[in-house]
Amino acid sequence: MPTYDYICEACGHEFEAFESIKADPQTACPTCHEAKLRRKIGPGAAILFKGSGFYQTDYRSESYKAGAKADSTANSPPAASTTTPAAPASPAPKAESSKPSSSGTS
Repeated sequence: MPTYDYICEACGHEFEAFESIKADPQTACPTCHEAKLRRKIGPGAAILFKGSGFYQTDYRSESYKAGAKADSTANSPPAASTTTPAAPASPAPKAESSKPSSSGTS
């Protein structure tokens, strides 16, 4: 049976009711007994898990789980090697110019 949300326009009382789809909507507020009860528009036919212990991935199909596992292994970085990397090469020394300096001293 679906859950319907109701709100009373007279006193503002809100509550949920488990009713058959074929049942007529309630009209009298259980708090103030006015006939101002209105059924709210709900989230639709989505499954709502209330409480702890429910996870989005609990009810995945086996084919989805296998595909996700294959993707995670294909996208993982390669294992770290046990060898130490080679030291970076030092820059080559600059060749000194054989031209005499033009500082003006002779």
